[in-house]
Amino acid sequence: MALRNDSGDKTREVLADAQAHIWNHTFNFINSMSLKCAIQLGIPDIIHSHGRPMTLSDLANALPINNNNAKIQDCIYRLMRILIHAGFLRQTNINEEPEEEGFHLLQFHVFS
Repeated sequence: MALRNDSGDKTREVLADAQAHIWNHTFNFINSMSLKCAIQLGIPDIIHSHGRPMTLSDLANALPINNNNAKIQDCIYRLMRILIHAGFLRQTNINEEPEEEGFHLLQFHVFS
């Protein structure tokens, strides 16, 4: 059933706006829950105390959870990708080798 009337383009635009609004709320929930999870695991503190970008395996080994499972590393990687997308972390190359990437916290400078 097509949702079309005299202003079919306007109807599509309204539906697209409504769908975008719902998706934005969905992803905002994911971002906040991911941040909560990262804080509960102590990920920001672990990376900060490391003093330089951390590889995924180093980070997984430093976490206070049972991390001897490859599936845990996959889940941590997904969590880190969400935090990168949300602007809390950045992923960079370590030792100028493209296959070795590390995560570090973004630096915020406060000017007074």
